[in-house]
Amino acid sequence: MADGMVTLAEVETAFQKFAVHGDTKATGKEMHGKNFAKICKDCHITDGKNVTTTDVDIVFSKVKAKSARVITFEQFNQALTELAPKRFKGKSKDEALQQLYGLLAGKEPANVGVTKVAKAAAVDRLTDTTKYTGSHKERFDESGKGKGKAGRADIPDTSGYVAAYKGTGTYDDKVKDA
Repeated sequence: MADGMVTLAEVETAFQKFAVHGDTKATGKEMHGKNFAKICKDCHITDGKNVTTTDVDIVFSKVKAKSARVITFEQFNQALTELAPKRFKGKSKDEALQQLYGLLAGKEPANVGVTKVAKAAAVDRLTDTTKYTGSHKERFDESGKGKGKAGRADIPDTSGYVAAYKGTGTYDDKVKDA
């Protein structure tokens, strides 16, 4: 919890960070219900006892405009004002709101549970191009970089007069001998 008063600017910074999380087109001025639920979960506003995810969804629906799917910072503040007395029972509305602001200040979206690339010994062994043999070895150069189409297919030599002509450059030798 924060000592003293938390400014609205700190809360707005947290709002903007969560508003753009997971949405490439977001500007940071409006927040979706999914991101509102995420900010409540990541900042421990939802505790599972006093404030549940259902409460968060109900408050979001209550503060947003009827046809809208997003809330602005002012509506976000209104939602926090409704959640604060539920989260901190036995405190005055202002004290509870300040404690809620303390939970939000300086927080960023957590990326826990995001899928990462598997690094197993079996994967390393199977993708090590230096251990390839036979025709597969021909598909890569010494550095392990693929050769592309040149490594996959036998490209025919079309430098002669006729396709599949094997005696390229031998005409002059035959004419000189005669």
